[in-house]
Amino acid sequence: MDLLAQILVNGTLLGGLYAVMALGLALVWGVLNIVNLAHGAFIMLGAYVSWHLYTYLHIDPFLGLPITAVVMFALGYALQRGLLNLIVRAPMFNTLLITFGLEVVLTYLAQLAFSADFRTINPPYAGNSLQWGPVVLPVARLGAFCMAIVLTLGMWLFLLHTRLGRAIRATAQNLVAARLYGVEPRHLYAVTFAIGIALAGAAGGLYGTVSQINPYIGASLTAKSFAIAIIGGLDNPLGVIVGGLFLGIVESLTTLYIGPTFADVASFGILVLVLIVRPTGLLGKTA
Repeated sequence: MDLLAQILVNGTLLGGLYAVMALGLALVWGVLNIVNLAHGAFIMLGAYVSWHLYTYLHIDPFLGLPITAVVMFALGYALQRGLLNLIVRAPMFNTLLITFGLEVVLTYLAQLAFSADFRTINPPYAGNSLQWGPVVLPVARLGAFCMAIVLTLGMWLFLLHTRLGRAIRATAQNLVAARLYGVEPRHLYAVTFAIGIALAGAAGGLYGTVSQINPYIGASLTAKSFAIAIIGGLDNPLGVIVGGLFLGIVESLTTLYIGPTFADVASFGILVLVLIVRPTGLLGKTA
């Protein structure tokens, strides 16, 4: 029973990180209708930004997250205005090709800049843990989980209660009506994409504190984020939290009772099941 409790806690901590990884993908997909296949590459770049901040400037990875997010926001805004805005209303196949090409370019540029060596962000408290009854809580994973939940809830409140957030939701629901109310789509699309990339960068900073990073982690993180966004539902940030937590717990239980090689099989099996039973996601709105 103690082992099961530990596995459930580990799955929950992992699921919180999964949620913030998928949040940026879900935002961009829901508003711009762009399935960003380069999403995992941006998570990877965010991890490297945090690694450099910690290694060379000695900025704690959690305190450095705002810097990472600002850097990635600027990169996302520039890429959307300079490249993706040209195909924002193109068929989805075109956007898939563009973002896939972007993922390949970013991956190989990262390899040239950082080499293919594995790196980790190891602050002094990385090996510390807290004891909660029979359950051990690694400090780094607990911090990453708490920060992930704060970011996800903050994004939800931002979309609901700020002028920019309401404009983003209005544009996603009805572009023509949003234009009539004075919304400038090109700038709003760029801001939305930049926010999504900033979230991906912050997720990368958190990921680097609990796992190893190298230039090739992007593809698997994109696939995981895609699955979580679908399972939770694209139109509800809280659904992404639920999807991330659900997937983290499923993977942890699968690792315990079947084996670690089957964790991804279970994740994508759940994705297929959700698509069959409830295509809008667990918390998505039905027609």
